Amino acid sequence: MQMELRDIEIFLVLAEELHFGRAAARLHVSQARVSQAIKAQERRIGAPLFDRTSRRVRLTSLGRQLRDDLRPVYAGLRDSLERARLAAQGITAVLRIGMLPINVHDLRPYWDTFRSRHPAWDLRISHPTFADLFGGLRCGEIDVLVAWLPVEEPDLTVGPILFAESRVLAIAAGHELAERTSVSLETVGDFQHVDIETKPDYWFESYVPSHTRRGRVIERGPLVRNTAEILTWTGMGEAVALFPSHMTRYWVRQDIVYLPVHDVEPLPYALIWRSDTENDLIRALARTVRDLGSHLTIP
Repeated sequence: MQMELRDIEIFLVLAEELHFGRAAARLHVSQARVSQAIKAQERRIGAPLFDRTSRRVRLTSLGRQLRDDLRPVYAGLRDSLERARLAAQGITAVLRIGMLPINVHDLRPYWDTFRSRHPAWDLRISHPTFADLFGGLRCGEIDVLVAWLPVEEPDLTVGPILFAESRVLAIAAGHELAERTSVSLETVGDFQHVDIETKPDYWFESYVPSHTRRGRVIERGPLVRNTAEILTWTGMGEAVALFPSHMTRYWVRQDIVYLPVHDVEPLPYALIWRSDTENDLIRALARTVRDLGSHLTIP
């Protein structure tokens, strides 16, 4: 059986997105191209890789096995090709950073200082999905994750904090709260919040508490996989969503209003990496963050 590198990429992206439209958009191909590639792979293998209905797409047990086998192989091939390309430009190593927050520009002083100190090293920044929070670190797809705290995993190291931000509540433009200037966490308990299918539970609890301070349940509603889906549900008035305050600058939409939440502690974001993969590049980035930490202010 033979699978081209592009076919492997299509399979792995669909295995992550579990949605033909999103996978096609991410791959910059047509939805038909994704469907054709998957059908061809299934014919060669002789069994389905995905269960498809009009409502959802799921990996079969064989599909999960193939995903787990192919992810490190594909990452290794891709990295080998990238290293060869960069070596031709004088770049000897690349540090791959996965960011859950979207304020990449706010953190430019860290990236620029790292590059100026280490001109033969480069940075690559991506945005992993919520659904498999630490999967990218554990399978070697990224070297460092920027994520909110706490992170209490025995195989992961929590490095220096990059920034901490106040919180805002995203609501639909026509929502009954839209005329307010701020809200409390107690008010959030009056409305359904989106939910994220991720583990560990304590990690999402720190982002969206399950209860208000008075013990009222904050209802969790539709499951989402990324920020775009959160805002879609919110803009339709089906849910509300807590966010860090940089969303008010980086993701402005006519159908969304952001209200400051005045009684929630700022959310800290830190560098996270696999303890057994710590290397000179990771240590250099951590040192850069520590050196600039007291001088860098996030608006």
